[in-house]
Amino acid sequence: MNLRPAIERHLDDLIRIRRDIHQHPEIGFEEERTSALVAEELTRLGLEVHTGIGQTGVVGVLRGEGQSNRAIGLRADMDALPMDEKTGLPYASANKGAMHACGHDGHTTMLLGAARALAETRDFDGTVVFIFQPAEEGLGGADAMVKDGLFERFTMESVYGIHNMPGLPVGKFAMRTGPCMANADLLKISVKGKGAHGAMPSVGIDPIVVASQIVMAAQSIVARNVDPLKSGVVSITTFHAGSADNVIPDMAELTGTVRTYDTEVQDLIESNLRRVVEGTAAALGAEATIHYQRNYPATVNTADETAFAADIARRIVGDGNVEDDALPKMGAEDFSFMLNEKPGCYLWLGNGDYGEKGGVNVHNPEYDFNDDIIPYGVSFWVELVENALPKPR
Repeated sequence: MNLRPAIERHLDDLIRIRRDIHQHPEIGFEEERTSALVAEELTRLGLEVHTGIGQTGVVGVLRGEGQSNRAIGLRADMDALPMDEKTGLPYASANKGAMHACGHDGHTTMLLGAARALAETRDFDGTVVFIFQPAEEGLGGADAMVKDGLFERFTMESVYGIHNMPGLPVGKFAMRTGPCMANADLLKISVKGKGAHGAMPSVGIDPIVVASQIVMAAQSIVARNVDPLKSGVVSITTFHAGSADNVIPDMAELTGTVRTYDTEVQDLIESNLRRVVEGTAAALGAEATIHYQRNYPATVNTADETAFAADIARRIVGDGNVEDDALPKMGAEDFSFMLNEKPGCYLWLGNGDYGEKGGVNVHNPEYDFNDDIIPYGVSFWVELVENALPKPR
């Protein structure tokens, strides 16, 4: 292992910061305390600090020694999830209905640690843009920052992001060229039937039966329409109808998600869903409408930047601990909006094997970011900057 020894001097304080953020989680676009903490730390380190980008986003700019005009961006997400924590930890969430169940507290801390280390040495030639992004969890904070002029206001030739990965052992990195996370689309289906007494279904049109048929028919789209060598997921995740056990309601509502990697499959699933929804309802004498929203695009890593990130990871943990052709995930990531604008790489850092410390999956009320991986993340960021923006020797 080639972890930066200087990072050990700050490790206890970084763990304190991480646990403080964990104890005071804030959901998307409400990260006022977290943003203030980040801005205060960056200011203390002597960085040029910009706040309010994409509502609650923070950007810190650090210039190294030398005259180079080159610049790269490093991104961490700051928001928590709208859920209650069940870890029982002494630093568990103090905010009901909010929890850092995805490790963004750790991502923020690792990037602050890198800013601290790089500000001390400035052993690079060029500019580092530290991007602390709000609202990754479904609200598109990256898109908000891009639309707020992130790449016009701050010059960057490439951009990188790290996410922890439970199930991957501590000290291991994983990444891949091309799509690594999926398109994430949202759907809402409304079925209009005709209400009736529960004992007299023949005089009504039961929207629950119609909606149930739609749920089953939708599952045939991937199984029978999508090329078996390509990937897609259609999941209906909520079903709401009725309010009494002896009343057939007049409406039913479904919501769900569609995950794909490429636009061709995305288009195919959307068009087939519209056909299935409208056709199934019509066949059963009801009416149905579908609202289909393309939310997060696929996260697509560029080849050169992914190869570079893999090389940096190998310098830190060795060849055997870096997987540079990892399987893609059907989860989604709004870092995709940044990668649509700039070349770069989104990579995973092991948070611990399942069943061990750090091995509880994200979005779980028992999850906690593993503080043991902070030195790996900070070392990666520092090594990346010093090799991407080398000083003349």
